[in-house]
Amino acid sequence: MSPEMTGIIGILIMFLLLALRMYIGIAMAIVGFLGMWYLIGFHSAMGILGITPLAEGSSYTLSVIPLFVLMGQFAFVSGISTDIYKTVYTWMGHLKGGLAMATILACAGFAAICGSSLATGATMGMTAIPEMKKYQYDNRLSTGCVAAGGTLGILIPPSIGFIIYGILTEVSIGKLFMAGFIPGILLALLFIATIFILCTINPKMGPRGQNTSFGMKMKSLSGTWGMLLLFIIVMGGIYMGVFTPNEAAGVGAFGALLISVLKRKMTWKKLVECLMESGRTTAMIFLIIIGANIFSTFLGLARLPMGLADFVAGLALPKIVILYAIIIVFILLGCVMDCYAIMILTVPIIFPVIEAMQFDPIWFGVLMVIVLEMGLITPPVGLNVFVLKSAAPDVPLTTIFRGIWPFLISAVAAIALLTLFPQIALFLPSFM
Repeated sequence: MSPEMTGIIGILIMFLLLALRMYIGIAMAIVGFLGMWYLIGFHSAMGILGITPLAEGSSYTLSVIPLFVLMGQFAFVSGISTDIYKTVYTWMGHLKGGLAMATILACAGFAAICGSSLATGATMGMTAIPEMKKYQYDNRLSTGCVAAGGTLGILIPPSIGFIIYGILTEVSIGKLFMAGFIPGILLALLFIATIFILCTINPKMGPRGQNTSFGMKMKSLSGTWGMLLLFIIVMGGIYMGVFTPNEAAGVGAFGALLISVLKRKMTWKKLVECLMESGRTTAMIFLIIIGANIFSTFLGLARLPMGLADFVAGLALPKIVILYAIIIVFILLGCVMDCYAIMILTVPIIFPVIEAMQFDPIWFGVLMVIVLEMGLITPPVGLNVFVLKSAAPDVPLTTIFRGIWPFLISAVAAIALLTLFPQIALFLPSFM
């Protein structure tokens, strides 16, 4: 059997294991090890299996993940998400659909210091949905906007998705962070435009909230100081070259801890909970990365990535057609798999193709993250939807999914704009 055929069979076996509900990190490690055993022998495969966990687990580059996860945990405890929502609600609540628009902006603000879509969706769901129920918002709009807004957590930096992509492709994580900023704002504005259109067509979907005086609006801005301070320190430090992403993550985690202490929200019990939750999340991500590294080594020995790149380069098809085919594959995978798992599974295979077609790797990273975040709100899995269900247990899943479709159209529009105008993502990194 040729090495290439071995690689293809390995991929099929891995998808079979995933269909049987095996954890993806373990599935990739098992298939990768067995594939290497077949190609290079048992002892060589055991050597790689023994070295990889230690090499990956002690990698300095990967230290950025637990630190940013910890920063998000501390930010959640500090109540920054509630403060952000109250501020935007004070300014926009009196508009048609204003509470939903405020939710999108609050999600964007919290995403700037959290880095996790699931955490953003869960946190804002507990804060925003009760308020929208109070003003009799349509359940489709209230849940749909929170689910869609939660996806901004993986796009607006700092983002765990960008960190994983940068590690897999050896692309600058700092440049990826900068590249995600403008597309993240663009997507948030498209979500707001979607809410405006829906509430213009049917004003009953998003009735006006309470109006507030200009003095109250200005006073509410004090609630954003924590988010702004953290964002400026972390992203400003990376952009100006003061910090590496790893150093910025450490400074950000300490800053979030300090804010939670100054606001008297942190207790010893909550500190332990933050550390334990960060440890669990980090362990999950590390297991996936270790398994992916073993699987990628197997694919490299099978010569599959470069073979695929040569095959695609030889096709008499426009590059844009191949790109859209890759996007469609990502969307389909996103319907049934976690976005991080998709990224770790597919990037080692797809990235040589992207390089062969001479697409900018930073631009493609942003495009990939937007496509994968669509999977977070796409049936039948839609992880953000199931997280949101816990914040709105009385709303049927079918209602939430119906409310999401308009926002999926907005995400498709963002992908189209990013494809037509790559400088949307590449403008800020060009100054670094």
